[in-house]
Amino acid sequence: MCSATRQRRWRHRTLAVATSALAAGAFLVAAQPQPGEAAPPAVPEVADQVPQLVESGVTGGPVSVSAQAASPRSVCAAGAQWLRVRFTELSLRGNDSVTLTGSRAGSFTLTAQHWPGKAFHTRAFEGDCVRVSAALSDPASRFAIDSYQSGARPLSEATTTVAAVGDVCGSSCNQTAPLIKNMNPQALILAGDNAYDSGSLSEYKSKFDPYYGQFRSITYPTPGNHEYKTSGASGYFDYFGTRAGERGKGYYSFDVGDWHFVALNSNITHSSGSAQVTWLKNDLAASTKPCTAAYFHHPRFSRGTHGDDTSVNPFFQTLYDAKADLIVVGHDHNYQRFAPSRPDGKRDDVNGVRQLLIGTGGRGYYNFDQSSAAVQEVGNTNTFGVSRLTLTASDYRSDFVPVSGRTFTDTTTGKCKKGVSSPAFSVGTSPSSVSVKPGGTASVSVSVGSTGGFSSATALSVSELPSGVTGTISPSSVTPPANGTATATLTLTASDSASGSATATVTGSSGSVSQTAKVAVSVGSGGGEAFADDFETDKGWQVNAAATDTATSGKWERGDPEQTTSTYSNQIKQRGDTPSGANCLVTGRLAGSEYGADDLDGGVSSMTSPAFTVPAGGKLTFSYTFAHGDNATSADYLRLRVLDGTTATTVFEKLGAATEVAGAWQSGTADLASFAGRSVRLVVEAADASTVSLWESAVDDVRVTA
Repeated sequence: MCSATRQRRWRHRTLAVATSALAAGAFLVAAQPQPGEAAPPAVPEVADQVPQLVESGVTGGPVSVSAQAASPRSVCAAGAQWLRVRFTELSLRGNDSVTLTGSRAGSFTLTAQHWPGKAFHTRAFEGDCVRVSAALSDPASRFAIDSYQSGARPLSEATTTVAAVGDVCGSSCNQTAPLIKNMNPQALILAGDNAYDSGSLSEYKSKFDPYYGQFRSITYPTPGNHEYKTSGASGYFDYFGTRAGERGKGYYSFDVGDWHFVALNSNITHSSGSAQVTWLKNDLAASTKPCTAAYFHHPRFSRGTHGDDTSVNPFFQTLYDAKADLIVVGHDHNYQRFAPSRPDGKRDDVNGVRQLLIGTGGRGYYNFDQSSAAVQEVGNTNTFGVSRLTLTASDYRSDFVPVSGRTFTDTTTGKCKKGVSSPAFSVGTSPSSVSVKPGGTASVSVSVGSTGGFSSATALSVSELPSGVTGTISPSSVTPPANGTATATLTLTASDSASGSATATVTGSSGSVSQTAKVAVSVGSGGGEAFADDFETDKGWQVNAAATDTATSGKWERGDPEQTTSTYSNQIKQRGDTPSGANCLVTGRLAGSEYGADDLDGGVSSMTSPAFTVPAGGKLTFSYTFAHGDNATSADYLRLRVLDGTTATTVFEKLGAATEVAGAWQSGTADLASFAGRSVRLVVEAADASTVSLWESAVDDVRVTA
């Protein structure tokens, strides 16, 4: 939708106290600053950035809960995929707490450190309700909720756009301003040196305002060193007013979507024990958001003219300790993306903070003439532009957008370290589809995986089966170990008159939380298939399931194979076609730089099927191809084995020999009658087990029939 036709869409609800719940009801404008809330005002949600966003509130005052009335309550919105709850008061004493839990996923506990005396929206919780449970013992503890935000699409699709740039006007900010207008962001963050040369009020009015003044209502600035060429950066504070934070300080924070942004002032005292860094530590501890970004002027790392600036290390260290995700800076007039790093510059892809230097707003370019302690992943010294930050509740994407006539771009993504609170547990099924014949049975493995330390009894059930098919799960309740997995077996039994197909639902329930998984169930004819896979979809085969494989390359995978031809014998070794569809099981599907580049090497590779029950008179049919060079031996092979418990029986085998063999699709069969009535798995193995030689294998259209 183009910006000219964007409209804000709101639904209005109020919250009223019920005996055991908070129910929805009238409209409250959440974009207005609340008493005690730090300047600048909170960033409003924009409906067409987060589709079908709902903002609601109460006109007669907030719902207030104290220690004397702290029974569990729920904030609900019918049909919502997620909710954020808005607190107008949170005054907790001692160890008192309030825990918020999404009906589908997510949990967060508020304590005395979280925004005392300030109105704020929590992080988003998945589901159509948020359960509010208070543990209050001090009579003075209380909290108040007056509204919520909700979305009708999954939380992963609830994106927020923030524009980011520094070192702006300059002589060329007329080129970068249109980029921001086209982005239509919810917020614009400025990394300092906004109006050259001295940041005076007259320069802001004559140079900055004609181009960037149009974004003033969404601008969240920080000052640069040029602002302080005017005493006390008075021109900066006069122009932006309360949007620049408290005069003389210039540091503040705000929330947008599920991100917490911190604006810092690197031009005033920022040593480890300074008032600013102390404020920063407290501010980060108070935030309830899963993702964090900070921005200021002087870069900790830069290969530009100014180089690394160790004076801002207290900022970086504090942000690193708080598991922040992004830092945006300016000062050097170029673009630089650094790898996630520690404060000393050492790369740290787990806990490191990524710094983006975006000094490209419109002031003349600086070259790269310095070394840096950190790893510069991408850099450019001749393109003005603005970074578009696309933010969700669990990750970010940064796109550098160049001005018209320039071609340099850059894109990077990352996950928030504190992320969205994931479900306490998950439910899975393997295989994802199964066939059962009338009068027969089939089995499906059900797994319950713990996340976030969950370790509680989880009841299992199955529903929505085809006509005449019943399902039992044994055991019917499992308790996964903390951060581990528990399993059960779903047994499907078809009556003689069973027919049809359906997508069954396996449900795991623990307390008020439920998770589900799907499994496609079809009823075959009396002599139909017990198991079939043409590999066009993933039905749950596992590579190296026994953890005993030794192959170093060319391992089994499901995919579309690429043809390879021997330069010595002019023979096709790996087929580029399949007997049906596009995919098969293949050892190293890619062709590589030469015909032997992605073949099987280094030993054995295996692929294990999901479990199935062998019917009476069971017969295995499949298609296969194998090929090798003239240095293969009988130690090289393609095998199909039946895994019955821990016992593996070879039912098909092709061995290598010291002759050239071209790839050709062939039909294979094996008698499985001796396994009738047993739940087994197929194991497809290939080995280049002698001297290094060329070996290619593929398998397709596996079927087990009566």
